[in-house]
Amino acid sequence: MALRIEQYIRPDVIQQVARLDLRARFIVEGFLSGLHGSPYHGFSVEFSEHRKYAPGDDIRQIDWNVFGKTDRFYIKKYQAETNLDAYLLVDTSLSMDFSTGGRMTKMDYAICLAGALGYMMIHQQDSVGLAMFDEKLRDFLPPRSKRTHLTNILSVLARHKPQGQTRLAQCLHDIASRVKKRGLMILISDLLSEPSQVLDALHHLRFRGHDIIIFQVLDHSEATFDFDGPARFEDPETGETIQADSRAIRAAYLDELRRFIDEYRTTCQGIRADFVTVDNAMTFDKALLEFLAQRQQRF
Repeated sequence: MALRIEQYIRPDVIQQVARLDLRARFIVEGFLSGLHGSPYHGFSVEFSEHRKYAPGDDIRQIDWNVFGKTDRFYIKKYQAETNLDAYLLVDTSLSMDFSTGGRMTKMDYAICLAGALGYMMIHQQDSVGLAMFDEKLRDFLPPRSKRTHLTNILSVLARHKPQGQTRLAQCLHDIASRVKKRGLMILISDLLSEPSQVLDALHHLRFRGHDIIIFQVLDHSEATFDFDGPARFEDPETGETIQADSRAIRAAYLDELRRFIDEYRTTCQGIRADFVTVDNAMTFDKALLEFLAQRQQRF
């Protein structure tokens, strides 16, 4: 039986698709099909995005399908009213090469998400650039809005393999120094680096005038610590290992993870950066809907 297009927002389905261009297209079309509650017959450049309802708006423009999903009022916009330079900043360090339960790796999830965001924004006539990094910046594509540029972005995304240790803060400082024009920085990373250094680099980006949206991508087992019994845990970047009883350390681990995430979230709120945590068991529509909502707050 043929799959409904909405099923392509599921990571367990999308990982069966070999080509990244098809993955990006299916994710976006599946998202919009589910969002609007009807079959989607192609991406129209007239569709721009959603913005929050404000007093005085015509209530006939409220998207009730979005309200049903979010319990919030959004207005559907049909004109590309804002054009901006957006940069997809994708962490390709070895810590991203992790998955459990047969799910796609964190890096595969991040690449699919980046591809979908690139597809969506270029079809909305925004200029999109790309930075891929681990311990240093590996690839940097300046932003372009032409449809042909999407092919370049997807090609670079598709060929990257996880390597190197995380030097997230250093790479963000490098990007902040390179990009002179104010834009939107979309960071996709597990953020498994020293928070104080990364947050300092995010301050650098904000000082340069950039808006920031952060997607922290975790493996589902990292997020829930659903391991059971004795286990060996290995740092993929250093090779360091420890033996531990999962049940004995679960509460402490989850408490530490909450503190770790809260440090990022609190500081991001202070610098007006948006922070979203996703895991590789989460359907892509949640991340895309959050992206549209966070972006609309700024433009």
